[in-house]
Amino acid sequence: MVTANRTASVRNESENAPQEKGKKHVQLIEKTYQSNVDSDYTDRLETLGKNFDYSKNSQHYWGDRELSTLYGTPLYEAASTSQKLALNHLYWVGQYQHTAASESNTMLYNQVTSGVFEKVGGYETLCSELDFETSQERHHINTFHRIGFKTKTALLGKDSFGNPLHKKLDKPAQKSLLSRFKLHLLNQPVQGEGLSLDALQESAFRTITKLMHRQQTSCYSRFLEEKGNTIPTATGGLAGVTASPSAFKFLTLNWGSSPFLAAQYYSARMIANISLKTYEYRYYKRFKDLEKTNEFIPTPTEVSYYHLLDEAFHTTMSQVISQEVYRDFAKPTAYEKLLSNVIIYRLQRGLMGGLSGGLPVVFRDDASFMPSFYRLLTSPLFDMNHEDALHWMEKCLCHEHDGFHVNLKYHQTQLSDLRRFFDRLDYLWDVNREMRLVAAGGSLERAIDRNVAAFAQFSKTVA
Repeated sequence: MVTANRTASVRNESENAPQEKGKKHVQLIEKTYQSNVDSDYTDRLETLGKNFDYSKNSQHYWGDRELSTLYGTPLYEAASTSQKLALNHLYWVGQYQHTAASESNTMLYNQVTSGVFEKVGGYETLCSELDFETSQERHHINTFHRIGFKTKTALLGKDSFGNPLHKKLDKPAQKSLLSRFKLHLLNQPVQGEGLSLDALQESAFRTITKLMHRQQTSCYSRFLEEKGNTIPTATGGLAGVTASPSAFKFLTLNWGSSPFLAAQYYSARMIANISLKTYEYRYYKRFKDLEKTNEFIPTPTEVSYYHLLDEAFHTTMSQVISQEVYRDFAKPTAYEKLLSNVIIYRLQRGLMGGLSGGLPVVFRDDASFMPSFYRLLTSPLFDMNHEDALHWMEKCLCHEHDGFHVNLKYHQTQLSDLRRFFDRLDYLWDVNREMRLVAAGGSLERAIDRNVAAFAQFSKTVA
């Protein structure tokens, strides 16, 4: 999967390269790269995805029961055995759809930052690992999508893809409803449209970036050079809960203009790595338990197992680049420190600033998930009418129940892991190094209060 030219350059690294052979993190990068290539499970994952048959996996839990949509809620307690199985399967699908979107982000920014390290010189092995990861992510994403599509089709029907909030609404009403609720969540005016505005914005982004990194023009990412006037950007996954697509164009230019910021990107990626591991390790452990007792292993459980083995190397790279490689470069400027801190602050607030009562190991308010919950309850799986769906949503999201407490347990685990990682980054503000926004998000009372307010608005949009 790695190009011959890149592989050859790894073998002939310059003796004068900035990554001296004696540095421990250089040795770790080399070891990680070789181990990742030797153990690569992408072919196995690809085969599992292509051969997945939902009917052969439908009567088994794919993960712990608490890793189920709406787990611990009054609705879950009242659900039938088949509905509980479906909620366990749909949770896996939802989490790995988010993972697929985040890995799409990774594919882009691995290339952006690798283009910077390539320009600096002496980081050939590091660049080879990032190239290899990008290739792996493509296979991972394909597998997640295949399993997700087949599962949702079997459980919810083909209409579940792009399904309106209520099947009786005509298309104009659907579009209006979604737009109104989105604007309520974002609490901001509709942005202007048109190529002229986009062009002006991108021009301003380039001007600011060049001004702030004028001493490092020789480090501009080779990947971005090849893109010319186009600024690639990310939308879903981490990006989708952090900033707007236009803001991410600005981040793309910055992560692609400075060695320090290229390394800093991996502290943001580490948040995704830690978030994934918090729930994926539970699937890994379930696989091992089933294997030990020689029981049937559902395909999605096996996918999670092998995915974690691949991702372990990616996590190691996130850690070594963000905690060690950044020290190879000049100390960050005031601008670089500011931008780095704003990024982590926004990630805290967007990705982990709340507590879901309907989705375990998801640390955001349920406001953005309410349309999905409504679709689920009015789907063939529960076949509720409008009034019953709202009744159960209110009971599940606006009152204390066991599901909230289960999520608090996972929240504390992730908070501890994040603090342990970010405590070593000396350029961060205390609010970021101590993950204060994440800590504040672990409040059951605040989560319920926010859900009550969001549900009141949501119920009006579907009245």
